[in-house]
Amino acid sequence: MAATASRASSSLLSRCLLTRPFPASSTGASGLRRADKAQELWAAGAPPRWFSTVPATAVTDEPIKPPVEVKYTQLLINGNFVDAASGKTFPTVDPRTGEVIARVAEGDAEDIDRAVAAARRAFDEGPWPRMTAYERCRVLLRFADLIERHAGEIAALETWDGGKPLAQTARGEVPMVARCMRYYAGWADKIHGLVVPADGAHHAQVLREPVGVAGQIIPWNFPLLMFAWKVGPALACGNAVVLKTAEQTPLSALYVANLLHEAGLPEGVLNVVSGFGPTAGAALCSHMDVDKLAFTGSTGTGKIILELAARSNLKPVTLELGGKSPFIVMDDADVDRAVELAHHAVFFNQGQCCCAGSRTFVHERVYDEFVEKSKARALKRVVGDPFREGVEQGPQIDGEQFKKILRYVQSGVDGGATLVAGGDRAGNRGYYIQPKVFADAQDGMKIAQEEIFGPVQTILKFSGVEEVIRRANATRYGLAAGVFTGSLDAASTLSRALRVGTVWVNCYDVLDAAIPFGGYKMSGVGREKGAYSLRNYLQAKAVVTPLRDAAWL
Repeated sequence: MAATASRASSSLLSRCLLTRPFPASSTGASGLRRADKAQELWAAGAPPRWFSTVPATAVTDEPIKPPVEVKYTQLLINGNFVDAASGKTFPTVDPRTGEVIARVAEGDAEDIDRAVAAARRAFDEGPWPRMTAYERCRVLLRFADLIERHAGEIAALETWDGGKPLAQTARGEVPMVARCMRYYAGWADKIHGLVVPADGAHHAQVLREPVGVAGQIIPWNFPLLMFAWKVGPALACGNAVVLKTAEQTPLSALYVANLLHEAGLPEGVLNVVSGFGPTAGAALCSHMDVDKLAFTGSTGTGKIILELAARSNLKPVTLELGGKSPFIVMDDADVDRAVELAHHAVFFNQGQCCCAGSRTFVHERVYDEFVEKSKARALKRVVGDPFREGVEQGPQIDGEQFKKILRYVQSGVDGGATLVAGGDRAGNRGYYIQPKVFADAQDGMKIAQEEIFGPVQTILKFSGVEEVIRRANATRYGLAAGVFTGSLDAASTLSRALRVGTVWVNCYDVLDAAIPFGGYKMSGVGREKGAYSLRNYLQAKAVVTPLRDAAWL
């Protein structure tokens, strides 16, 4: 059972579709002691202690009081929680209601200066890069244990601040954070250089060194996971970090950063600054003492970050950006299974997912059946308070995103696509939107070209493999794709022809810690996760020494 649990935790899809409730630990709702204990409790059918047991109902019901308190709202600089230098704060909002959860310190350029100075001291003078790799490994392992111990609080905080269903954060995302940190803990003492043969009497070695101070900017749609994807490899390689959170979702990163210090991380190695892109974000990207940048977010912002990095000190940049991923259903598909998987591919996380399969290409032989069944599935999707068990879709992140999605929906209607499911908003409070399905869409429509980042499925018809390859690739994005077919030949042809960083065949959103993730074209630069992400945080240095009277060359 333990091996099965480990494999399941690596796939966000498999974790979020588990039907058993996520358990609390023997110490109460504060979290799990160990993953194997969690599986034991699941098998016993233990009831959750932080889910509401009230059946999912309309979004007009009174919101459930989250079972967690906000503990950390200040900036984390040099191992201490401190106010912003300006004294300013900004509100982080509950997307279920639009009401303020807490006021968070608003960092700006002065605070970035303080955080970078702390990270520079920690790297140049502190113990972290000078520890043995095994000691760094042990710190990250202790951190993973603390994540599991406080799983209940972390999951509730992520749901409260971001609006995603508690089933998703508790069963999927929090276990994946712990798994990711253990994965990179395992890499810490396996990073090594090479000795290479040279022409002549020279000893040539290649050292792998940490880059120094890494600036990282994480998005609002998966703040916990992106924290792990970025901080994990950076720390495993011995770097110091300045992390800027998204202004919409600052709370979970501050919480887990405190746990990382509790695990033994030296002061200054990880600094967390909450704030806005044009101030704190721009200052971090332009800082002359930052050696490396990593960003996840929109393609437009990614362009700005590249420009700021180039204009300052030419720091290298890793970008994981937007997408308009095709999900291709061939004519030999089991339509019922294809409908369910395509539904998950686009509606997961309220559609706020960079790799969402938001262009659903369906073969003309099964198109009509697929549309009708997709309509029925969307109409059955449960939208409501994400703290209620059974809810599949919570609110969108904020009012701005809410209005943007509805504008795209109107553009689809105006452009001639048929809206077969979903109308306007859901309820009259917060940022809930009904799941929407468009049929009769054409490639040139905005809903088929631009990243909506919302619960909108656009279904397009095709007649052959060469046609769907051409149309699927006719986009500026290249992050991911899904292929649903019973033919090995079709799967092989499509997976090689699609110009994307990830192709899921008869599955979707399988995001194992060891599998690289990133895009082609304007979906990004570089890869995250797996051994590939270590390259983002290491320098290669050649050291050449003459040999005298060498016994061999």
